[in-house]
Amino acid sequence: MNRFQTTQWSLVLGAREAPERARRALESLCRTYRPPVHAFICGHHYTAESAEDLTQAFFTRFIEQDLYLKADPQRGRFRTLLLTALKRFLDDERDREGAIKRGGRVQMRSLDSLSDASNAEPAFVDRHSPEYAFHRAWAHAVVKSALRNLRLEARQAGKAALFDELSAFIGERPDDADYARIAEKFAVRRNTLAVAVHRMRQRLRELIRDELAETAISPEDLEHELHELGQSFDLVLP
Repeated sequence: MNRFQTTQWSLVLGAREAPERARRALESLCRTYRPPVHAFICGHHYTAESAEDLTQAFFTRFIEQDLYLKADPQRGRFRTLLLTALKRFLDDERDREGAIKRGGRVQMRSLDSLSDASNAEPAFVDRHSPEYAFHRAWAHAVVKSALRNLRLEARQAGKAALFDELSAFIGERPDDADYARIAEKFAVRRNTLAVAVHRMRQRLRELIRDELAETAISPEDLEHELHELGQSFDLVLP
């Protein structure tokens, strides 16, 4: 079986065949990728309270109104669809606020063309833009989820304490004093710790790839996401 036939995003796109399974997969994706949505909304200068409310309202609408069914199963990644739907949601919100001030009614925008969301690179250069905040927060959410899974593996192997000591060195190399302190604490040699950190970095890369695969529908999509993450906005992967 093609690995992309059982990812969370492929399950969502196959919602017509297995609606309950698709709903669970979508809710899981939305929990993981809530921070990018919140970051995008904050980038539009809403208050902290309003941003929280709008983030919740967006996901309620996205899930309850089955907006994901607008996606073309043959194209588009979850990240692209989510950002497209979010932009239209905020457009509707601004229209609603304007209509209230004018005492009129608001016409909701159609989301029938969500499938038109392309796989193009993010078309922005402004590092202060809401789009930049969205994609940067997305990258951090991917790495955070991968790190969480890496720690879970360490805990299952009975090495959670050692992982907690060494995890800070996944992204930056420790000095000799750091290694000496941890080596003494766990009664191991320093080069043993160096090997452990190297393996943690390798495994983290694998878990990041697995995480991104959950939002892709093809090997090409996955490679695109990996490239974009690796190039992404000052985020240096270990």
